[in-house]
Amino acid sequence: MTSTCPDLDQGGRLTESYRILMVAPTSFFLDYGCHVRILEEARVLQALGHHVTLITYYLGRDLPDLEIVRTRPTPWRAEYEVGSSLHKIAFDVFLAWTGVKVILRRRFDIVHGHLYDGALIGRLLSRLLRVPLVFDFQGSLASEMVDHHFLNPTGPWHQWVRLLQLRIEQLPDAVVTSTQQGAHLVDSNLGGSPRVYPLPDCVNLNAFRPRLLTPEEIVQGRAALGIPAGRPVVAYLGLLADYQGTPLLIRAARILKQRGVDAHFLIMGFPGVDTHRRMAEDLGTSDTITFTGKVPYEEAPAHLALGDIAVAPKLSDTEGAGKILNYMAMGLPTIAFDTPISREYLGDLGAYAGKSGDPTALADAIASLLVSPERCSQLGAALRQRAAHRFSRDRFGRQLQAVYRSVLQYQARARAGDAAAQ
Repeated sequence: MTSTCPDLDQGGRLTESYRILMVAPTSFFLDYGCHVRILEEARVLQALGHHVTLITYYLGRDLPDLEIVRTRPTPWRAEYEVGSSLHKIAFDVFLAWTGVKVILRRRFDIVHGHLYDGALIGRLLSRLLRVPLVFDFQGSLASEMVDHHFLNPTGPWHQWVRLLQLRIEQLPDAVVTSTQQGAHLVDSNLGGSPRVYPLPDCVNLNAFRPRLLTPEEIVQGRAALGIPAGRPVVAYLGLLADYQGTPLLIRAARILKQRGVDAHFLIMGFPGVDTHRRMAEDLGTSDTITFTGKVPYEEAPAHLALGDIAVAPKLSDTEGAGKILNYMAMGLPTIAFDTPISREYLGDLGAYAGKSGDPTALADAIASLLVSPERCSQLGAALRQRAAHRFSRDRFGRQLQAVYRSVLQYQARARAGDAAAQ
């Protein structure tokens, strides 16, 4: 049975601070998706008085306010950007060894492992430290590998990956998930477990906010990107990939152009910018789409402020979609496909484009907002309010802190019971 977060003491704060070792099996920080969740978790915990040390791969961007310990480069290809690849096994061996070296020098109270390989490495480190392990689930291992075209869903390896996934889910003392959908998935895999806690993503409401730019600054920003004056702007910020719905968005732009709908698409993110730009050219929509490439996370609010509406056409059934929270906090009316995960974020305030991943339905939903500025204004204000009520950093931090307290108290009781039995 999926758990709600444990109760907090009066005021919700701890008298002690925890030393937390975060295991991030990725090239942190890379300005997208799971990296943003990891960063926001670390910053929230630090604001609550806890100390966070993060171990990660050797590539990535250092951040001045976070202690990051990196692995050594792989000797055969130091510039390799890790993804769904067999190289990841070597990266994780290096990461585990880095973690062992860190815990030989210092003590920690909690090991917090992100993603499945982070949970597996975290299990080793938590056993050596004799402290609890918290697994941060952000999507199914098997489903993510299928989404990235690294695993054939009908092939012989799919079953073995699923078995590995289920085994890793049994290792931690608690599992926190980025969505309710994820919590239900892990809970069903474990046959009903009180150790599974939904912990939805949070958003920095001070950084992402409406009216961040003046009207003059918006005009200047659009002009700097080559966006024709007077066109309403449809904004997307995130990874560019099939499972993120990027090709569907480009096809929707073509459909709207063919209908004579006046709109310009601001597509921000990476990788594969050249590939998607060529697709837009082949479809005859290059004059209605601007690709910016990678946008640093610190600059994301100012870029999103250039949009009139936002779109999140992600197709994955298990991964979160934290970009939607940024849209909501900016007060941008948001279009998404009608999936359980989109519903978790947007509720009844989303402009939904059906469930099929159909570019025509996506175009229809965009057009319906473009012709109704009053509805856009109402939706944007309501979404900002929903983000503040349900997805604030303060709420997120207190819930995660309560999970830590719960597993530490359980461990203390277990040790006391063992001592009494002896």
